[in-house]
Amino acid sequence: MGKNEDSASKEEKKNNEINDYGQVVLESNKKHGKIHLMTIIGEIEGHDILPSTSKSTKYEHVLPQLASIQDDDEIKGVLVLVNTVGGDVSAGLALAEMFASMSKPVVSLILGDSHSIGVPLAVSADYSFIAPTATMIIHPVRMNGTIIGAPQTFDYFKMIQNRIVQFISTHSRISKEKLEKMMINTGILTKDLGTILVGHEAVDEGLINAVGGISDAFAKLQELIGE
Repeated sequence: MGKNEDSASKEEKKNNEINDYGQVVLESNKKHGKIHLMTIIGEIEGHDILPSTSKSTKYEHVLPQLASIQDDDEIKGVLVLVNTVGGDVSAGLALAEMFASMSKPVVSLILGDSHSIGVPLAVSADYSFIAPTATMIIHPVRMNGTIIGAPQTFDYFKMIQNRIVQFISTHSRISKEKLEKMMINTGILTKDLGTILVGHEAVDEGLINAVGGISDAFAKLQELIGE
């Protein structure tokens, strides 16, 4: 009876983690050890709380989880599923830096979309995949709220954009010059600046390592754990 109760308790905890945080520890594959599955879904919520009707990833939930994963010797790697329209720049960069600085192997898989600040999040992994129909959108930094029409405002926007460009180029095979050119492209988005990349195009441009799916991501993560 005790074993059944313990098993039911673990299953309930796993279901709660999926419902509350979109993440779970995968521990059935004894050969490669525990893998932590994490999702970056919807809009990345930062310092402002989004409406309850919006799907969001709350960075104040993810940051301590990543610290806990780093500290847990039983967890051997992290698999990140990405389907995001972007969101708060500061929060997104904080999460990307956290993923990039982990000592355990991290593999990302874009399913659906990885737009805006979702781009540095996707490339922050040790190895990245994109589904054949998934998209990435690269565009200049945007701001909400009151904008002061002063040279300092432009300098501030430029500083933030440089941080993003530097991070992406450092963690992928694309150059800063090429990335900046994609950001100000006027020929693809009819009402905006930027570039849309679909599946293999993101790989061809050097942003993502390979086109693939969940089985490819698992295989690569297990390979990195073995190394």
